[in-house]
Amino acid sequence: MTAYLVALRAIVAREMLRFVHQRGRFVSALVRPLVWLLVFAAGFRAALGLSIIPPYQTYITYETYIVPGLCGMIMLFNGMQSSLSLVYDREMGSMRLLLTSPLPRWWLLVCRLIGATAISVAQVYAFLAIAALFGIRVPPVGYVAVLPALVVAGLMLSALGLALSSLIRQLENFAGVMNFVIFPMFFLSSALYPLWKMAESSRLLHDISVINPFTHAVELIRFALHASWNGAALLWVLLSLVAFMALALWGYDPGRGMMWRKG
Repeated sequence: MTAYLVALRAIVAREMLRFVHQRGRFVSALVRPLVWLLVFAAGFRAALGLSIIPPYQTYITYETYIVPGLCGMIMLFNGMQSSLSLVYDREMGSMRLLLTSPLPRWWLLVCRLIGATAISVAQVYAFLAIAALFGIRVPPVGYVAVLPALVVAGLMLSALGLALSSLIRQLENFAGVMNFVIFPMFFLSSALYPLWKMAESSRLLHDISVINPFTHAVELIRFALHASWNGAALLWVLLSLVAFMALALWGYDPGRGMMWRKG
């Protein structure tokens, strides 16, 4: 057990130190959602009408509505960036060396997952603090209640990135795959507009959004920010986490995974 904890501490500390030394990554992680919050929301506010939907008890501003979606955006992009660094480590040899340690492969991947999630949660709280400075606040208890939701959502999105990194052999190919995954997941969700609004324009897009794991991650965060329970969203996120993690473990298995295949 001591060896497991030492590995966890070392891998998480390495991820945190890497993040601290990459100040541009922290700034870009905040600039992206702040642009949506302060610029795009100004135009969407007039074009998009909102009704009273759970967990809200009254009409809200559009900026308030998209805050959970922007929190999800931060975690989604960070999960992809963490997996990008994993592909880089694999090509440079450090990840290959790590995976040859006597500890189980699944534990090393879980440690990497926990490190990426910890960074995502820190970025989200920094974003919420900046949003509060602009007058976009949530109930005080929401800042505490949202922590478990952020952890679960962050693990799921980081596991998605981990699974993708196990299927990609070259660093050059990962950027295209990231765009192919990130933007459909983000726009086909409830991050920017409620699903009932999407159903008015396209039933097909609505149905795709309903099964999108990112939609349920956003809704889990949305309800938690208002200290409300959303069991269906939690169940869907947990099932997605298990599926993505299983795919990642399969991908990093030298006996079966694509990562180690030649030819």
